[in-house]
Amino acid sequence: MTLIKSISGIRGTIGGKAGEALTPVDIIKFTAAYGKWIVAKTGNNKIVVGRDARISGEMVRNLVVGTLQSIGVDVVDLGLSTTPTVEVAVPDENAAGGIILTASHNPKQWNALKLLNNKGEFICDQDGKEVLALAEDLDLSFSDVDHLGKVTYDDSYLQKHIDKVLALPLVDVAAIKAAKFKVAIDAVNSTGGIFVPALLRALGVETVYELYCEPNGHFPHNPEPLPEHLTEISRVVKENKADLGIVVDPDVDRLCFVNEDGSMFGEEYTLVAVADYVLKNTPGNTVSNLSSTRALRDVTEEAGQTYNAAAVGEVNVVNKMKETNAIIGGEGNGGIIYPESHYGRDALVGIGLFLSHLAKEGKSISALRTSYPAYFISKNKIELEAGMDIDGLLLKIQERYKEQPINTIDGVKIEFGKQWVHLRKSNTEPIIRIYSESSSEREANELAEKVISDIKEILK
Repeated sequence: MTLIKSISGIRGTIGGKAGEALTPVDIIKFTAAYGKWIVAKTGNNKIVVGRDARISGEMVRNLVVGTLQSIGVDVVDLGLSTTPTVEVAVPDENAAGGIILTASHNPKQWNALKLLNNKGEFICDQDGKEVLALAEDLDLSFSDVDHLGKVTYDDSYLQKHIDKVLALPLVDVAAIKAAKFKVAIDAVNSTGGIFVPALLRALGVETVYELYCEPNGHFPHNPEPLPEHLTEISRVVKENKADLGIVVDPDVDRLCFVNEDGSMFGEEYTLVAVADYVLKNTPGNTVSNLSSTRALRDVTEEAGQTYNAAAVGEVNVVNKMKETNAIIGGEGNGGIIYPESHYGRDALVGIGLFLSHLAKEGKSISALRTSYPAYFISKNKIELEAGMDIDGLLLKIQERYKEQPINTIDGVKIEFGKQWVHLRKSNTEPIIRIYSESSSEREANELAEKVISDIKEILK
C-alpha cells in the first residue's frame, strides 16, 4: 500500500490502513484541508469536481463531494470528465478551485486528488505546502444542517470543451474534414472513450476505429502510453489501413500517435509537431522541461524564435511559459500546453492542432515524423544507499564537467553539443534518474553509461 503526499495533491493505492494508502480517512482529511484553505484564500465557496473512469472513482467522488458539502462548500460535479475539462470549467464557473480525481497514467489500484486554483491551473509549490500543513494539523469543524454545501450536476462541459477546441483559430475543421482521415483510437477504457470520439466527430472525422473506449476503468493494458503498451492499437491501425492512431492516458492530458505503418510517432514528438504547426502560424517562444527532447529547441530556433527549458513538472513549465510569453509549451510525455486555450496539458487541444497540421501538410504521419530532427532518449536510473548525500554527489559531477554548458535549475543537465545528459534525484527514494539524448540510440546509451561510470568512480 502506498500514500504519496505532494505539493500538487495526494495519490495512493486503494485499500489498507489510514496514513499508509489512499483510504477514506485520508481522502476526507485532505479534501477538507484543501476546501477550507481555498475558501479562506478566495472568499469563494464553489469548487468544481470531475473524475476519470477508474474503478475506485465513484467511491472517491462520493467521499470528496460529501466532505466538501460538510464544510459548506458548493460543488459543481462534472461526473466522468478529463483533467483539462475540469481545468477549463473552473474559471468558466467562477469557482474557487477544482479537484480532479485521477491517478493519471498509474495502474487501476491507484487514485489521486489533483488540486487546482481559481484559474484552473495546478496550485503552486507554496500553496501545496500550505494545504499539506493544514491537513496534518486540521482540527475539523463541520457546518450545521442549514449551511451544508449544495451539489450541482453539470454534464455540459463535454460539449463546452469541444466547442473551445473548435473555436481555436489554428484548428482548421474544414481542412481536417477534407482530408478524410481514418483514425484509430485507444482510450484505455477511461474518459477519453467519451471525449475523443466526440471531438473527432466534431472535427469532421467520419471513420473512427474505437479500441478500449468503454469508460469502465478496467484498463486492458498498462495505461501509460509507452510503445510497449500499444501493440494492439498498432495492429488495429495496420489492419484497417488507418491514417494514424491516437492514444490518450486515463485523464486525457497526455497524447501520442501511431504512424500508418503501426510504428510509433514518439510521445516526445507530439509537442514538437504541434509546436512546429503553431510556430509556422504564430511566431513566438516555446518551453519544455529539461528532460524533453532537444528537437523542440531545433524546430523553435529554425523558426527564428527562442526556446527555454523549465524544471520538470507541469507547474514549472507553466511558470516558465508565462515568464517568457511562450505561445506553446509542454512536456515530452505527450503533454501539450497551449495558452490560447488554457495553461494546462490538454490532449483534446493537441488532437485539434495536430490533425490541422497533418491535413495542411498533405503527407503521411510517418513522413511528417521524418521531417523533424531525429533524436533518441535513453532513460536510466542508479540506486544509491539510503541517507547518501545525493546533492553533494551531483555537485561533484557538476565540477567534473564544468567546461560544458550546465543547467542546475532541476538537478544537473550537461550539454555536449547537441547531446545532453540530465541527472535528477528522486523525491521519494534514494535514486538518481539519468536521462540522456543523442542522434542515435547507441550514442545516447553510451553517454548515460559514461556518466553512470563517473558516479560509481566518485562513490568509491
